[in-house]
Amino acid sequence: MPKPNILYIHSHDTGRYLQPYGHAIPTPNLQRLAERGVLFRRAYCAAPTCSPSRAALLTGQAAHSAGMLGLANRGFVLRDFRQHIIHTLKAAGYTSALAGIQHLTSAQFHRGAEAVGYDRVLTTDHRRAQIAAADFIRSKPAEPFWLTVGFFETHREYPTEHDVMPNYVLPPALFPDTPGTRQDMANYVAMARILDDKIGHVLAELDESGLRENTLVIYTTDHGLAFPDMKCNLTDHGIGVALIMDGPAPFSGGRVVDNLVSHIDIFPTLCDLLAIAPPDWLQGTSILPLLHGEAQSIRDEVFAEVNYHAAYEPKRAVRTERYKYIRRYDGRESPVLPNIDDGLTKSAWLDAGYADSHVAPERLYDTILDPGERVNLIDSAEHADVLTDLRARLERWMRATDDPLLRGHIPAPPGAVANDPDGLSPRGPLKEL
Repeated sequence: MPKPNILYIHSHDTGRYLQPYGHAIPTPNLQRLAERGVLFRRAYCAAPTCSPSRAALLTGQAAHSAGMLGLANRGFVLRDFRQHIIHTLKAAGYTSALAGIQHLTSAQFHRGAEAVGYDRVLTTDHRRAQIAAADFIRSKPAEPFWLTVGFFETHREYPTEHDVMPNYVLPPALFPDTPGTRQDMANYVAMARILDDKIGHVLAELDESGLRENTLVIYTTDHGLAFPDMKCNLTDHGIGVALIMDGPAPFSGGRVVDNLVSHIDIFPTLCDLLAIAPPDWLQGTSILPLLHGEAQSIRDEVFAEVNYHAAYEPKRAVRTERYKYIRRYDGRESPVLPNIDDGLTKSAWLDAGYADSHVAPERLYDTILDPGERVNLIDSAEHADVLTDLRARLERWMRATDDPLLRGHIPAPPGAVANDPDGLSPRGPLKEL
């Protein structure tokens, strides 16, 4: 059987707020993809901020190991583009193409998309991503291909002119049910529909071309919604992501996987699938044993990190089947407001005094009894052993991955810029780091 094509579709800031995850958000094309393929209910990103998340997935390692410590559009860049999966696939006979957003480098600070090493850059205009991707598929390349299709949706700013009626929309459970939060979520729903239409355009061409049966489609997103306490946060609201894989067996059958998996597991999974020797920098684990029924689980925990987003906010987390431990390293005990995208829900929280709220330097949550991660058990004598265990796991991981935070501060590359952590908005003044 010929090597499968790989179609990698990613969106911005979508979390799991899509129809296949049970939300009243009509995304029928993604729903059909899930019903054909495999839906991962407990997939997590390695860094709930845009460029570091993508870098971790595409290099199969922690964001800090890949050197992606902040946003490409703020001057951060991948340390070694040869670690991007397209170069491992190229050695195995694959051609690679990009349509839309890649977010690992910026033409403003570095060489842009050409630096990554794609064989073909079809377009970097996210507005034409689905058209360029469909044209590429229609051409039926002779070689097996890796095609990245990167969409801007569902990043803010959300559309405000649409037919989604906010009176009948429910905001995420973290937020009060008010006219403002309903309108904010209705705007998100409208953009999610746009995303799904664009994905549908690409998948329709895959069907029309006759390539569908030998193409592995991977859909995911970088992190949680661009709402307070979601994007750029290490709770499940921030690191929980949609992941759907559809293709030749074992990626078929409308299956659901409830096991912990990380974005960094995708690269080693593809190596396993294609019988490619995995590069020595990979830190993830192949998912195939789960899908073949050869293992009950592939990992005991997932790790995640934040370094720079709009502003500096170093923090780390470890999540097991039941518990989550989060630690901050900047000495702050208050929110970093520039790391929350502006919007109606942020305004509602600010009006209620969120800027003066306390954020503990260490947090421990029981994700079964407290799935909203609101009751901090850090001082609970009953959970002292759990806390000791998770602190030790996090420290071992940081040492094993040579986390620069162990040396006290995360360095920024020359020329990188960020907001003041004491500011209010990511649109505020920038300063060179």
